[in-house]
Amino acid sequence: MKRYCCRLPQAGLTLIELMISMAIGLLIVLALITMLIDVSRNNSDMSKTNRVIENGRFALQLLQADISLASYWSGFIPQFDDLNTAGVPTDVPSAVPDPCLEYTAANWNAAHKINLIGLGVQAYEIPATVPSPTLPVCATKVVRPKANTDVLLVRHAENCVPGVGSCATNTAGDLYFQAARCGDTVPNPAYVLDTAGFTLKSRDCTSTAELRKFVSSLYYIRDYAVTEGDGIPMLMRSQFGLSTGGVLEHKAAEALIEGIEGFRVEFGIDNVSDSGEAVDFSAAINWANPDILTSPRNRGDGIPDAADIRCTTAVPCTVAQLMNAVVVKLYVLVRSEKSTPGYIDSKTYHMGSTTLGPFNDAFKRHLFMQTVRLTNISARRETPP
Repeated sequence: MKRYCCRLPQAGLTLIELMISMAIGLLIVLALITMLIDVSRNNSDMSKTNRVIENGRFALQLLQADISLASYWSGFIPQFDDLNTAGVPTDVPSAVPDPCLEYTAANWNAAHKINLIGLGVQAYEIPATVPSPTLPVCATKVVRPKANTDVLLVRHAENCVPGVGSCATNTAGDLYFQAARCGDTVPNPAYVLDTAGFTLKSRDCTSTAELRKFVSSLYYIRDYAVTEGDGIPMLMRSQFGLSTGGVLEHKAAEALIEGIEGFRVEFGIDNVSDSGEAVDFSAAINWANPDILTSPRNRGDGIPDAADIRCTTAVPCTVAQLMNAVVVKLYVLVRSEKSTPGYIDSKTYHMGSTTLGPFNDAFKRHLFMQTVRLTNISARRETPP
């Protein structure tokens, strides 16, 4: 039997080698954790930025779609904007209407309807110190508005016929618009804006002319999103229609888009014709040369003149300005819903005639601007050069 005289020495790690390997392992783990935190932070920042951009684009898209329909009345054109009406127009708006006036036969008299139809857009200012009531009109609908923002109202007939396609069917007691289309001789006024009494005829002078729902949308910024004091501004919209109690009025505002912090509205006014004369609706159309198709001397040409205007508390927009508005310029400032640690917003944001910022807080912001042409007004005034 063989015997081994000696054993091989055992091999292993010394305590120092073990500590070194553990330290290297910890450094690798620390680097991986740091990289994971950086990636997570970058993803979070990118998500905030993407959400700001998405909210801003969505807000502009929603507002533009509504504004582009302003003063659309299913083929009806007010006399003061109809170049085929040679005489003195009889439906010139006489006052800036209360857009939130509850519908009753007494409230919505002929003069009020003329004012509503003749002025497709209105705007108001919420000043730096929010007053009480918040507005001279619509105060019960503009609840908890954010300071230094604007309120925009847009009016038109619905661009779809009730019950056709995805358009909602007629609702008994709701407010509808009907325009007369039978021949050259039409009643005065050539429309019905009411809840009943729709007897006007279509082009065949036999069938009843189509109805379209009356649309009035009020947009403003609320100073909270879900609960009062949460600090997240929200774009709100109140629409005219039947309320829960069956009353025809501007209903309670609904929440649309979070993070809309700044909202400015300016109008481009067409108050000079291409011949250089001021618009004058108190007189009949004065053609420069009735034998040649040119623009009338005392009507607009569809192009904004001078600088854009903003309706403020100190200087509200007049009837003449609103009825001659052919462009709406929007400024929408969007803020991230959550703060970014280590970030300070020291930028200023130029929103037309006013400037906001620097806010010096940790929220990221982006300013969006959009010019919307009021085609239903400006296009009526255009004539070939």
